[in-house]
This record gives sequence, C-alpha cells and structure tokens, in this order.
Amino acid sequence: MIREHLFRKRASADPMFRWRGGEVSRLEGLSDAVFAFALTLLVVSLEVPRTFDDLLNTIRSFPAFAVCFALLINVWYYHYKFFRRYGLEGFLTIVLNAVLLFIVLFYVYPLKFVFANLIDPLFGLDHAIIAADGTRQPAILVGQYRLLMLFYSAGLAMICVLFIVMHMRAYRLRAELELDELECYLTRGAISAQMVSLVIAAVSIALAAIGGLAIMWSGLIYFMMGPAHFVNGYLWGRGAEKLYTEMGHEA
Repeated sequence: MIREHLFRKRASADPMFRWRGGEVSRLEGLSDAVFAFALTLLVVSLEVPRTFDDLLNTIRSFPAFAVCFALLINVWYYHYKFFRRYGLEGFLTIVLNAVLLFIVLFYVYPLKFVFANLIDPLFGLDHAIIAADGTRQPAILVGQYRLLMLFYSAGLAMICVLFIVMHMRAYRLRAELELDELECYLTRGAISAQMVSLVIAAVSIALAAIGGLAIMWSGLIYFMMGPAHFVNGYLWGRGAEKLYTEMGHEA
C-alpha cells in the first residue's frame, strides 16, 4: 500500500517530525477505502468509448478530472500526515474522521460539476442538455451559480474546519504525545495552512451570498489559494528551519 511505502520512507519525507503512527490501523484503512471510492466517483467515464468521437470527448474531459483528482489527493495527504505524525485513535478522533469522510464524499459531486463546467468548454465539450422539445438548455443557469458556489465553498470550509479541530486537539495533547518545540511549531503551522484555505472559502461564501456580480468573484477568489499558501508556507518554513538548526540539527 502507498501508506506502508511512505512509512518506510518517513525519515526522509518528514525529517522534522517524529512519526507516532505505527502500523496502518483499521481507521486509516477505512479512510483509504473511502478516499479510493471518492476518486472512483470522479472517473470521467465508466464505459469504454464506442466511437472515436466518444474517445475524443473522454480525452477532453481529462483536464477537469486531473484537477479534481489533485484536490482530493491533497486532502488525502493532509489526512495521511495527521495520522502518521500523531497516531491518535481515540473516540473523538474517530468521530471527527467519520465526519471528514462524510464531507469528502458529499464534496465530490460539487467539485466535479464545478470544474467540468469551468474547464471542459475550453476543450470543446458542451454540457448543454437537449430538452424534450428539442431545444438546447445549459447545464447550469446563471441564477444557479450562486447556489453551486455556496455548495462548493461550504464543503471546502467544513473540511478545513475538521482538519483545524483535529490538529488543535493534537496540540492540546502535546504533553501526552511528547511533542518537542519544533513539532509544536509545525502543528501550529499545519493549523495556519488550513486557516488560509478556510478564510478564502469563507470569503467565497460571503461573495456568493451577496449575489449579483459578486458571484463571479466568489469563484475567482480561489486563484488566491496558490499565492496565499506559498507565502504562508514560506514564512512557516523559514521559522521551522531556524528552529531545527537551533535544536542542534543540520539544516
């Protein structure tokens, strides 16, 4: 499994954090299965194309699929690092993890719909629907974008909140987990990273709720995600390297 391979490589993959997770638990195994199922729901088509045109349409759908796939893998990676770093498996962790998995499954379809309608038209795919009277209707009406962005941003916000709560609980148990100064710092950094995503999702929800021209900005605000995470990661990374060196390690 991917987790087992990464566990063997933990020293080089996460040199600043001592992993407390041992063998892959049943909780992690269940989570992996749910993430795998969520990725399956993103599959462009479950049927083998019957014509060359069908094949071209399938290929044109891959960019949207790739973006959705990358976003879900990112969520999985945060989940993976949390359980490898802290090894928590108490009742509260199980409940929080169950809610997270539920939200991930709920989040898949808004995620797929958003990027299919944003990216597919750039590659010549038309998602218009043929009505009973033969007229062509768009897959989503202008007035429905507001609700779509609310669904998408709310799902992302809930995922961020759950990761924040899980990391805050790990930080509260830092004495029991024997987290050193650097590990406490990295835990706060992980919370900060989730806060960046949460703030952007919250702004998107606010803009979508306002309506009008603000709906367009509720989607465009996500272009700030990359630069914001880069700055946040750079600042926390510099602090971690400094602290790592001060603790007697080679940077």
